[in-house]
Amino acid sequence: MLKKGFVLYLCNVKKNHLLILFFLFVAVNSNFGQSNRMVQLQADAAMANKDWYSAAQCYNRLYYRDSSEISLQYNYAEASRLNFDIDIAFRLYNKVAYIDNGKKYPLAFYWIGQMLKSKGQYKEAKKWFTKFSKTKKKSQKINFDYYIKKSLLEVDACDLAQILIKSPVSPKLEHLDTTINSKVSEYAAFEKDSTLYFSSLKNASKKDANDVSFNKIYKSDMKMMKWQKVKALDTNINATYLHNANTCFSNDYKQMIVSRCKPKNASEYICELYVSNYVNNKWQPLERMPEPVNQKGVNTSQPSFGEINGKPVLFFASNRVGGEGNLDIWYSFKNADGTYETPKNAGKKVNTPDDDITPWYVNERNTLYFSSTYHKGLGGFDIFKSEFKDSTFLEPQNAGYPINSSYNDIYYSVNKSRDRAYLSSNRVGSYFENKLNCCNDIYRFSIEPLNVPAKPIDTMEIAKGQMKLLCPLTLYFHNDEPDPKTKNITTTKTYEATYNEYKVLVPQYVTEFPKGLEGEQKEKATNKIENFFTDSVDAGMDDLRKFSDLLKKVLLNGETVKITMKGYCSPLASTDYNVNLAKRRISSLRNYFTETKNGFFVKYFNNQTPGEGKIIFEDVEIGELVASKVSDDLKDKRNSVYNPNAASERKIQIIAVSFGN
Repeated sequence: MLKKGFVLYLCNVKKNHLLILFFLFVAVNSNFGQSNRMVQLQADAAMANKDWYSAAQCYNRLYYRDSSEISLQYNYAEASRLNFDIDIAFRLYNKVAYIDNGKKYPLAFYWIGQMLKSKGQYKEAKKWFTKFSKTKKKSQKINFDYYIKKSLLEVDACDLAQILIKSPVSPKLEHLDTTINSKVSEYAAFEKDSTLYFSSLKNASKKDANDVSFNKIYKSDMKMMKWQKVKALDTNINATYLHNANTCFSNDYKQMIVSRCKPKNASEYICELYVSNYVNNKWQPLERMPEPVNQKGVNTSQPSFGEINGKPVLFFASNRVGGEGNLDIWYSFKNADGTYETPKNAGKKVNTPDDDITPWYVNERNTLYFSSTYHKGLGGFDIFKSEFKDSTFLEPQNAGYPINSSYNDIYYSVNKSRDRAYLSSNRVGSYFENKLNCCNDIYRFSIEPLNVPAKPIDTMEIAKGQMKLLCPLTLYFHNDEPDPKTKNITTTKTYEATYNEYKVLVPQYVTEFPKGLEGEQKEKATNKIENFFTDSVDAGMDDLRKFSDLLKKVLLNGETVKITMKGYCSPLASTDYNVNLAKRRISSLRNYFTETKNGFFVKYFNNQTPGEGKIIFEDVEIGELVASKVSDDLKDKRNSVYNPNAASERKIQIIAVSFGN
C-alpha cells in the first residue's frame, strides 16, 4: 500500500515538482481569498501531474472551508494517501465509509483495508477487504474487476501474514547505522569485497535551478568492522543532470550497469540502462545500452546480473509492451560478443497486474528474488522467490518474516561471499525527514550457506495455521431459527440452509430497523443493518466454507482434527428454551459437515482406520450471553428482532480447532 512514487523509490518526491507547479502552489498559499473553484482547478492540475503534495495542500484548504462535502473528503483522502499522509487519509476514508457505506465510493473500503494492513492490523484489514469484495455497485471510473480480485487475494494474504509472523525465517535484521542510512532513502545495496555500493539522495551539495537534488550512487568501505565515510562515484558514473541509481556488476566485475532517470511528471520517472567497462583500472564513462535492452519512451531500470545454465543473463524491471501490467521482471541473455538477446518476460507466475520489481538472481539455487505488491504478502512490497526450472519460473514463495514487514521491502541482494543478504525497507525504525515510513533504509542479515538446499514451505502447517486463525468462527441465525417454537435439541436443517433463509429476509430487516426514522438517522440505521449482514452473517458463511476447504486438505494428509463448538443463549428469556435452541443451532452445523462437499467428511467422523484422517466434534457447555439492553419484547420487533444488536446475539461458534491425538 505504501508504494513509492517512482521506480527508484526515492524519498522527498515532493522536492521534484515541475517549476510551473511549484509557482502555482506558492500562488495558492499567497492568496487565501481565492475562490473554491480556482483552488479546485489547482488541485485537479496537481493530481493530473501526480503532484500529490500540492494536491493535498489544495484539498486541505477546501476542506478547512467546508468539511461536510463527501466528494471533497474522498479526494483529500486520495491525495493524502499518495502523499504519505497516512493518518489523515485513514481518518478521511473512514468518514467517507461511514456516511457513504460503499454506495458511491466503494474504494474507501479497499484503502482502509490497505492502511490497516500496513499497520500490521491484519484481522481488521481482512474485514475491510472482505467488505469491499462484496461490493455490488461497480464504477466506470476505476478498473473494478482488478480491485475485486486483489481484495480477495488480500483476504488470504492477511491470514498468511499472521502465520508467517509466528514462524520467523531468519535472525533479526541489522539496521545499518547513520554512516550509510539518512533521513532520505537509501536502497539498492550490494556488497563487494567489503565495499558497499548503494543509491541515495544524501549529501547533495549542488542543486539545479529548479531546486531538484539528483540521486547518486555511493560506496562505503568496511574497516575495523565499521563503515567508513561514504563517497559518491565520479562523474563518469553519476551524471550531474540525471538521477543515477541501481548499480550492478557482471560476474567478472569488468562491467557495470546503472539506471539513469529523468522526470515524467512530479512523481514518475523514465529510466534507461547505461553501461561502463573497467579499463586500465578505471571505470569508463557510461554509455546508453542499445536496443533491445532499452526501448525509447519505455521505463527500463533496476538491473542485476545472474547466470542461467552457465550463460550470463541481465535481469531488469520494465513496463514495455508484452508484460502483465505496470512494471514486470524481464531478462536478457548476454552473448559472447557482448550483445544481448531479445528480452524475455519472466512469465505470469512472477509478473502480475501490479509492479513486480528489483530482481536479483541467486545462481547457486537457480532462484529469482524480486518484490511485488500483488502476490500474497505482509503489506506493501514483499520479497518473493521463484525457482527457475525447465526453462520457466515456478510459483513464487514469500521470503518470510522478518525479511518482509507490513511496509515496503525491496532490493534483495546477496553479497559476494554469499553469507549475507541486504534489503531496503521503510519499515518502522527507518529514518525519516518529516513523514513516518516515507523513506527506505538499508538492512542486512545473515543467510544459510547457498550450497545447502533451501527448506521447502510446509503447506500443511500453513493450512492448519489458517484454520486456527478462523477461530472463533461465528455463525448467525434469524430469530428462533432453526425450527421455531419447538423444544427439540436437534434439527434436520444444515447451517447453510438456515443461512440462505436468513439472507432472504435482508430486505425485511432493511425496512423494519430504520422504520420511524428520517434523514441522516435513517441512512445510518440502514447502513448499520446492511453492514451487519455483510460483515457478520456473510463473513461467517464465507469463513465456514474456507474452513471446510482447509479441513478437507488436512484430512487428506491423515490429520486428526478436533472441532470445538459452542452455542449461546440470552439471559432475557427462558433458559431451558434457549439452551435447546442453542443445541439445535449446533446440530445444524454438524449437519453442514455431514452434507457439504457431497458428504466427503462423513467417513472421517471418529474414523478408526490407522493412517487416515479423523474428525472429532466436541461441544462445550452452552454459554450465557452477557446481559444486554436489547429488548426481549416481541411486540417491539424493531428492537428485539431486527436490531443488529439483537441479531448479533443469535449465534454459535467454532471456538477452537486442534490437531493430533
